[in-house]
Amino acid sequence: MPVPTKLIILDRDGVLNVDSDAFIKTPQEWRPIPGSLEAVARLNQAGYRVVVATNQSGVARGLLSMATLNAIHQKMHEAAQTVGAHFDAVFFCPHASADNCDCRKPKAGMLHALAKRFQVNLKGVPTVGDSLRDLQAGFVAGCKPYLVLTGKGEKTRDAGGLPPGTTIHENLAAVVDLLLHDATPPNAAG
Repeated sequence: MPVPTKLIILDRDGVLNVDSDAFIKTPQEWRPIPGSLEAVARLNQAGYRVVVATNQSGVARGLLSMATLNAIHQKMHEAAQTVGAHFDAVFFCPHASADNCDCRKPKAGMLHALAKRFQVNLKGVPTVGDSLRDLQAGFVAGCKPYLVLTGKGEKTRDAGGLPPGTTIHENLAAVVDLLLHDATPPNAAG
């Protein structure tokens, strides 16, 4: 297995799993978007460190406990393992927007903490999200923003105002197709 040398940052709800306007409050409500975990496996196989960075204000709002959030993430890890995928870390902000913390996207504090932990420069690191705040946090941190049309992605695209350089893709699998295709050296055979 190749040693991971590359990093990608993924939002959770709407990128990896089916989103809900009522929040994902239980492990039973967490359902992967078809093809998303397989896309993570392909990233792993290509040497990427795959990190999740997600706002989870449902904790602050009392919609779920930290134990339940951990159980949801445990289900996510187990589902990933069934297709040969893994996540190198899951970073989350449990605060509500009114808390005005530095870790809640669109602020970049969570991404800066992630960069410190992995000792990487975020310049050009792909960050994938379905909401404007995901893309804004990535852009402010120096990442390359990718919008997926799953989850809230179509509404985000239609609202406009995307950070400069944002590219739009059908889903996570399409982003991975692009990243892995671009990383493949051109065929030297002539």
